[in-house]
Amino acid sequence: MTTYRSLEWRDNSLVLLDQRVLPHNVRYLTLTRVEEVAEAIRNMTVRGAPAIGSAAAYGMALAALQNRVLSTQKLRHFLEQAADLLKASRPTAVNLAWAVDRILDRIKINPTADTEEIFQIVLREAHRIAEEDVRTNRQIGLNALPLLPHKVTFIHHCNTGALATVDYGTALGIIRTAHEHGHEVFVYVDETRPRLQGARLTAWELQQLGIPFQIIVDGASGFIMRTRKVDAVVVGCDRVARNGDTANKIGTYNLAIAAHAHGIPFYVAAPTSTIDLSLPNGEAIPIEERTEDEITTIEGFRIAPENASAYNPAFDVTPASYITAIITEAGVAYPPYDESLPSLVELAQQWRTTITEQD
Repeated sequence: MTTYRSLEWRDNSLVLLDQRVLPHNVRYLTLTRVEEVAEAIRNMTVRGAPAIGSAAAYGMALAALQNRVLSTQKLRHFLEQAADLLKASRPTAVNLAWAVDRILDRIKINPTADTEEIFQIVLREAHRIAEEDVRTNRQIGLNALPLLPHKVTFIHHCNTGALATVDYGTALGIIRTAHEHGHEVFVYVDETRPRLQGARLTAWELQQLGIPFQIIVDGASGFIMRTRKVDAVVVGCDRVARNGDTANKIGTYNLAIAAHAHGIPFYVAAPTSTIDLSLPNGEAIPIEERTEDEITTIEGFRIAPENASAYNPAFDVTPASYITAIITEAGVAYPPYDESLPSLVELAQQWRTTITEQD
């Protein structure tokens, strides 16, 4: 485990590591209302698909806690409203809706529960989602190991470590697992404009882990691939369609094209909770658009001319044809993804059911 946690339930409140002020400040915020959780997701106090999903689950627990004085019927109605509020906070990351719907399903199968019991049901499920995330991330790293040479140089985009999850990480978890298993690891870290999650967050995490790295500007990846030995590109994801098309932080598509042109494996680390089998392809994935100031300013300082307009999609979609493999906790999916992904989702669901029954 890392010495820092992106989120934690403590004393009937949700404690979040404020990722907006890293790496210069390590600050934790204590949230007690579901509205605060929705805003924290929206303003990227907490970010990364798995962390967002877990935070939303705990947001549902806060909603149940703050409204235990209501009748059971009114509480159930309020929780449905809270679910809508949380789902609207960031539309691309499917983990958010997945976690919230899982909470609602758990409530529905306990129709006679009183308000205190509803709170306890929601909180137990939120804890279960958080614990599953850590187990999932560790298994993704282990499943990736056979794909990697002993001396391995990565390019990594955005941040997918313990900060983006409950703990350990997905794509950065693969890098971490290789390092912990004795591989000779080096990482080129995309700065990841416009919010610089690579330069601010991934670089900070790699420092904490003692893994060698260099930060590069996003546009340098093709040059690095041509002039330096790169063994693999590893990225996370916010949603995977049934055919393998994958939504991730803006710039991932460019990176995949460059990797394809240079014959470098392009791996997506994907907890099965990010796989949305209801969507046939990437064209159906909703893409969040964020405010212009994220592009035109840096930490409040304007870098573009006054009144200059900017277009700021937060994510892009990488076609499945550019993805070498999708690494999940249930195994590694290869093309054709519309056949391999459903089977891995089913395996993961069986695993979760077994864990739940044991609990």
